[in-house]
Amino acid sequence: MSNTADLVSFYDRDFRLTHYATTLKGLYGGVVAPGAAIWEIYPAFLLARYRDEFLRVYQGGSPASIDLPGSSGEPPRFSLFVFSAANGVGIIESREHSGRSAAEEQEHMILLHQATHDVLTGLENRRRFGEHLQQALAAIGGPKPKTALLQIDLDDFKAVNDTLGHGAGDSLLQLAAGRIRDALQEGESAYRYAGDEFAVIQLGKEQPAEAERLAGSLVDAFTQPFVINGIPVFVGSSIGIAFGPEHGTDGEQLMKAADIALYAAKTDGRGCARTFNRSMLLLLEQRENLRRNLRTALERGELYLEYQPLIRPPSSVIGFEALLRWRHPEVGVIPPSVFIPIAEADGLMDEIGRWVLEQACRQALTWPSSLTVAVNLSPAQFLSGALTDTVAQIIDEVGIRADRLELEITETVLLEKTIDNIDTLNTLNVLGIRISLDDFGTYYSSLSYLKNFPFDTLKIDKYFIADLETDLKGQAIVRSIINLAHGLGISVTAEGVETSAQARWLIKERCDCLQGNFLGLPLGAEATRDFIRRSLPKVVRAMEGSNRAL
Repeated sequence: MSNTADLVSFYDRDFRLTHYATTLKGLYGGVVAPGAAIWEIYPAFLLARYRDEFLRVYQGGSPASIDLPGSSGEPPRFSLFVFSAANGVGIIESREHSGRSAAEEQEHMILLHQATHDVLTGLENRRRFGEHLQQALAAIGGPKPKTALLQIDLDDFKAVNDTLGHGAGDSLLQLAAGRIRDALQEGESAYRYAGDEFAVIQLGKEQPAEAERLAGSLVDAFTQPFVINGIPVFVGSSIGIAFGPEHGTDGEQLMKAADIALYAAKTDGRGCARTFNRSMLLLLEQRENLRRNLRTALERGELYLEYQPLIRPPSSVIGFEALLRWRHPEVGVIPPSVFIPIAEADGLMDEIGRWVLEQACRQALTWPSSLTVAVNLSPAQFLSGALTDTVAQIIDEVGIRADRLELEITETVLLEKTIDNIDTLNTLNVLGIRISLDDFGTYYSSLSYLKNFPFDTLKIDKYFIADLETDLKGQAIVRSIINLAHGLGISVTAEGVETSAQARWLIKERCDCLQGNFLGLPLGAEATRDFIRRSLPKVVRAMEGSNRAL
């Protein structure tokens, strides 16, 4: 059989043409245009028997091969293979007859379609993608890159699967495939690569302008919510762009370059597109070196803790938050925002988290018994299923009272396996451990969290504190959080307090606890004891000055 994929076309739920191969327009001329009705291209579908078979496939039936008639009772001119696709149907036209019976021809077309297309979305599959990419690279000529590869990854897709179920996840993938297909123009073809990953190959365009235009269209296409079972779901897209032969002369090289660019888009905040450059590769290599070194950092004693004071107005030190640090022997101090995601991705957070918890509890035993220690928990620690046992064991081994330990979680913990994690938090609460919700206001901030779990503390993210002195909207938000929390019997800690004016405003609004460099920088273990013993008067003076200014 000839390359029938060259005669492919797609139609939406109103039977209007959305995408088509250029060779199809060569056969039928001006009638082939976006929005054309299927019967304008294939008039036989106006006949009842052909229309009924088409509708059967459209309504979710199995693919079908339909022989369309010639004129005056002549033998069929060609066959159409009709199959369900995302948000409509697809048709592959075959103009050769192999001598097979109709049943054999249909079976052959079904097998061909299954071998080259993704069953769920109707897009061509990974196998077809690899073939087309290699063909496109082999056909490149001249100094300018004429093949662009866009790797597309859905942001937060896992959260949809976990919270709404795999059926909703499948619906989302079908809708996403439809939006990707809708953004394509002539010379652009889309594929489902794997899971929630898609790819687009762009041929014969002016680069890089056309790839950047398409990437922008795709990012914009995902800004509107997907409605699944009546529920609006927001899922963005991150895109990595690479050009052949500039970034790779074979498929594997070009895919690696696009994947590195996709990683850069994810790192830069998601919902954006990035084009590959050599500096990305250098950063990735540096990250891989950090990953290898992080595996031995704990046993080499490179990880350590610092403690930042928690101050209750007007002047009481009520505890410290333990902050994890990594001093690399060659690079120096590496920010937690860099190495903690690596530890989470590599499954190291259970071991590191246990060490942090034990070290923090042992340090707290050297302080007055009234002081607490707060320890951050990674979402990855919840996935092991052994968190409560680990915490209980450390409390028993160290000999610290449970009510002196506060565990801080972020809202991302509540998005992962929600029911199991709420059960874990309830168990920790029963043990007498305090639980705080960190960075409140910067993620989903669902009030259902506050209803379903009795948090002891809400921590207002420093984002809302930074311009608190002048930002009236920020003041209204912080004031509302404080009042809401107090109405629920929850205390409030403000993070990132950097100025006396911020402290004065928060004290006036009855914020329960303040934390930030204005009140005390993160300190090493020895310095923490000195702070408790010697530096307290300085904090008292600072806070009293804030009170006098009220």
